[in-house]
Amino acid sequence: MFEPTLAGSLPKPAWLAETHKLWPQWKSTGADLQAAKADATLLWLKLQEDAGLATVGDGEQSRQHFVHGFLEAVEGIDFENKVKMGIRNNRYDAMVPQVTGELRLRGRVHQTEAKLARAHTTRKLKFTLPGPMTIVDTVADRFYGDKVKMAMAFAALLNQEALALQADGVDVIQFDEPAFNVFMDDVTDWGVAALERAIQGLTCTTAVHICYGYGIAANVDWKKTLGDEWRQYEKIFPALAASRIDQVSLECAGSQVPPSLMALLGGKDVLVGVIDVASDTVETPEEVADTIGRALRYVPANRLFPCTNCGMAPMDQDIARRKLQALARGAQIARERYAAAPAQPST
Repeated sequence: MFEPTLAGSLPKPAWLAETHKLWPQWKSTGADLQAAKADATLLWLKLQEDAGLATVGDGEQSRQHFVHGFLEAVEGIDFENKVKMGIRNNRYDAMVPQVTGELRLRGRVHQTEAKLARAHTTRKLKFTLPGPMTIVDTVADRFYGDKVKMAMAFAALLNQEALALQADGVDVIQFDEPAFNVFMDDVTDWGVAALERAIQGLTCTTAVHICYGYGIAANVDWKKTLGDEWRQYEKIFPALAASRIDQVSLECAGSQVPPSLMALLGGKDVLVGVIDVASDTVETPEEVADTIGRALRYVPANRLFPCTNCGMAPMDQDIARRKLQALARGAQIARERYAAAPAQPST
């Protein structure tokens, strides 16, 4: 009960890349960079295990960015001539690559890091991939002329890599879809269909992560415009509840998301964000347990998995480590509190 996990990314050590940045520059090149990426992956695997996480990940240590780390292995994308484009409904500007031809994978994308992680942990292993809608929102289309057609093309490539990751021994494959919280009508029109194309044929656990973004200024400022209640989930959770996805990862701690919206995910595992990644204040284990308790009013105990709100890539490494410790310790306190009489979800 309450097996703790993480949303995905973790801070890169200073000897690997620039710190406190969402798009950090690497500190080395060639073979030295590959060795540094492997070292950072093994370091974070150990720190996650030490913290007490039941499901661990590679921390995205080999990826400069959670979307572009996948796109770099795709033919038909021009990285040499990036263009400035507003993404997430113009929440912020980014330099993005252009889609200039038919999309194909050059080969495996994340085999090296997945096999490395699998060989060095006996715990459940999660691997994250960007979701089709979020990819479409993070590239400039100069070829397809139809975002749905392009999303389905990306979904097919994601599925190809996901099936290979499953064969590598990955237990949970999660698709990150922050765009789901921005383009809610598109989610029901074609976003869930693209997500289901990406998970086609998978027998491992599948998840989708939908949050309000990393703890960077653009996201923090955006949240201030959303009012006293953030109800974006209300529009998309019913469609996800009816989908073939197994788990939904969401933001809860430190947010204005009404916990009652979790009741819309009946039949799904819910990865409840109990760690605020937009704050450097480290939660106490008791605060984590309290957040779990509030979620228990709407999520059955056997379907509740404490998690981080989002990735921690821009965060200070020591703060991230202590937040993971609080996450696992808080989950243990919650097990002790609620094991005797697990709460039933509200109707």
